[in-house]
Amino acid sequence: MMGKTHALSGALAWLGAVPVIGQERLLGEHAVALSPEQIMAGAVVCAGAAILPDIDHHNGRIANTFGPITNHMCKWIGKLSGGHRHATHSILFAVGIGWAMDTLATHYIWGWWACLFMIVGLGLRGIGLDFEGKEPQSALADCALALIAVWLMHKIDMSFVGFAVTLGCLAHVVGDCLTPRGCPVFWPLPWRIEAPVVPRTDGKVERWVVMPVLILGIAILAVRSVLGDITAQWLTRG
Repeated sequence: MMGKTHALSGALAWLGAVPVIGQERLLGEHAVALSPEQIMAGAVVCAGAAILPDIDHHNGRIANTFGPITNHMCKWIGKLSGGHRHATHSILFAVGIGWAMDTLATHYIWGWWACLFMIVGLGLRGIGLDFEGKEPQSALADCALALIAVWLMHKIDMSFVGFAVTLGCLAHVVGDCLTPRGCPVFWPLPWRIEAPVVPRTDGKVERWVVMPVLILGIAILAVRSVLGDITAQWLTRG
């Protein structure tokens, strides 16, 4: 599937998971819930992570996000991982990259912010914030917007990032399993799982069925999250 479709699937997966990870649980007199800022930040992070498995593609959305830096990085990772749709398109990669983000947050905070910057940049570009056919301008715009977004996030409790990254990667794998070739979900085992209900990448089914469904789902879940937060605030005050 295309990068924009993957990004939308990541945002949808996050919004769908919000009631589970941010549900109100009474702990004595205190309730725990994700704030609107956390929900929005998580959606951007998960959207970016939903593009991350394509880090093995030499000419994908990741390769063109930050210019020569990401271009060379994707070429080398593609060679090391066995090519496109191999090691990075698996449960092991999804769990491993989420664990790595949690580890960086604990021991190497600057490395964590650098990785978050890249993932946020992918998310912003994935949802369409770029200039068609103008890669230098798009790369500069991605850097500027990602810096602003990450700066806004530094005041938010982002302890959920590892989960959001794993969830986004898994959303990507599921999406690619719906196309021909599928994915080696249980890599390093060689079996590929595919259920090709989307016959061609960037074809009519993806453009006119999958993407509208994802956008509609995001809109519905976003409204639900906002209404849920308003209701929670009302009950707390009451």
